[in-house]
Amino acid sequence: MFDIITILLAIGLALSFLLSMSLGANDAATPTDCAVGAGVISIRKAITLFAIFTFVGAVTQGFMVMKTIGKGVVSEIDIAGAVAISIATSLWVLYCSYKGLDVSVTHTTIGSVIGYGLTAYGLSGVNYDVLRNVVISWITSPISAILVSYTLYKLTAKILSGKPWTQRLEQTISIILIVSLCFSAYSFGANDVGNATGAYVTVAMKVGKMPDYHTMLLLSVMGAVGIAIGGLFWGKNVIETVAFRITRIDIIMGAVAELSNAIVVYSFTTLPYMIFGYGMPISTSIASNSSIIGVGLAKDYKAVNYRTVFKLVAGWISTIPVAALLSATIYMMLKMIVGVSTV
Repeated sequence: MFDIITILLAIGLALSFLLSMSLGANDAATPTDCAVGAGVISIRKAITLFAIFTFVGAVTQGFMVMKTIGKGVVSEIDIAGAVAISIATSLWVLYCSYKGLDVSVTHTTIGSVIGYGLTAYGLSGVNYDVLRNVVISWITSPISAILVSYTLYKLTAKILSGKPWTQRLEQTISIILIVSLCFSAYSFGANDVGNATGAYVTVAMKVGKMPDYHTMLLLSVMGAVGIAIGGLFWGKNVIETVAFRITRIDIIMGAVAELSNAIVVYSFTTLPYMIFGYGMPISTSIASNSSIIGVGLAKDYKAVNYRTVFKLVAGWISTIPVAALLSATIYMMLKMIVGVSTV
């Protein structure tokens, strides 16, 4: 017979792995969209590089944002709440991935936590100061990505103006684009692995066994493996949406957009940690899409598919209330079935 602690830890691991697969399915597009859209690399090869460098980023710097996501929006999450948040997040992200809609896993996670917090504790149970800072990061990160990619593209176009387009130049830019993909995947792993591992950390805290460094390292490995599996098997639809339907991406646009995305995500992960002691969890998918929008505006604003952009923005906005409603409903159902919300 297994004791309750073993069962809860097993549930936490299973939910974390499900979350990591959902994350990979929807966010494999984040570091790979530009290289695939520019025709430099196939989807399969791009996802392979994505898996490798996401793994490295998660293991080496994932702790910076993991500690931020693990607490703050609500003061405490009970066992039923952790299960509800994990299931709600996974269901919404997997559904959007199936539909080819690139939503924010970070938004989904926060929305699920809000839904749980309001149901379990009422309006006073949510830390609005923390929530405000998170929302500010959600606003500033896409603006930063657009500005960085727009500026870099204009500078690059000026530098290359008048130069003949040779095979050697094309190969050089293609290499830069692939290197940017790897850097972007690394930054993605460092910033987003916390979304995949939050359920396990919460459950472990509730049973009094907060993971030590070695356990957290294994947790990062597990999250990276799940992300890779999700990306390989279900990431194609979202990659095609972002790579081909926002604007037509050439090699120069792809290289600038991917590098801009990597710079923004890495900066929000690392700089706040160096200054304040914690990294800022941002939507890496929104930063990626914003970088593509930025280069599209810089090259030809008429070439941007604003219908696709509107569809993506609508998905980002609707994510929070939908995730909150899902989480609240699942939490109430679990309380009815189990009878208690804590262990």
